[in-house]
Amino acid sequence: MANSGVKKSRWLLRRPDPEAGARLFCFPYSGSGATMYDRWPRRFGDIEVCPLQPPGRQNRIREPHYETYERLAADLVEQLAPYLDRPFAFFGHCSGALPGVAVTRRLAAAGLPLPHRVFASAQVAPHDGPYGSFLRMDRGELREELATIIVNLGGQPTEALLDLGLELLVKDVEANRRYVVPAPVRLPCPVTAIGWSGDTVIPAGLMGGWRATSADCREVVLDGGHFAFLGAPPALLAEITRDLPVGAGPGTEDHSEEPMPLDTIMERHQAGR
Repeated sequence: MANSGVKKSRWLLRRPDPEAGARLFCFPYSGSGATMYDRWPRRFGDIEVCPLQPPGRQNRIREPHYETYERLAADLVEQLAPYLDRPFAFFGHCSGALPGVAVTRRLAAAGLPLPHRVFASAQVAPHDGPYGSFLRMDRGELREELATIIVNLGGQPTEALLDLGLELLVKDVEANRRYVVPAPVRLPCPVTAIGWSGDTVIPAGLMGGWRATSADCREVVLDGGHFAFLGAPPALLAEITRDLPVGAGPGTEDHSEEPMPLDTIMERHQAGR
């Protein structure tokens, strides 16, 4: 069923294309917003790139921060429900990979379609965290790192921009710190763990814990450093294309080949509220 009449969600920079064969929902990492995916194509093959915009940043700067990934997932599932009527997957880099895990678990609990894949780039498995240099930094050090982030996104780190962005980065880092998973949690969908050969922030060798999160976990190491993904390198898009089939139904526990109708998705969502 086409969803062109569905009202645009504040979580999405643009309304998903009803003609796309599959959707890749992309989470930003700490201190950033959805525009970090501006250098990605809007579509590669028949897969549409759908950048997600959490509250408290960019066009949602006046909204309160989500504070925890669980709270983020509760809000986002409601907003995503109309767009789960075809194959989809989650992609996140560094801290941006963790909300994809939280949202997947929330979808499963609500009986909604599941992603065909969770793509976790440059992040340790949830039960191996919280992990990362940002967690050990004070505000001054975070401010310096923020300047690096802005430069890597193609911007100019002015004092005003740093002042504004620091508050967001501090809150995002705190959300990461709060995400404590004592033991491996089995996800009801496959996982692709993507490491980067030159990454000194999250070395690929630390990502082995993802094997415990899914019966189908594929590991790959791509050429490049921690920020190489920002340019949507062809090797990365090729791995996503390999693992996100176009034309199959949305991810469900029985892996049905028939897409779940939008009406059924919305009925399940309403029943789970």
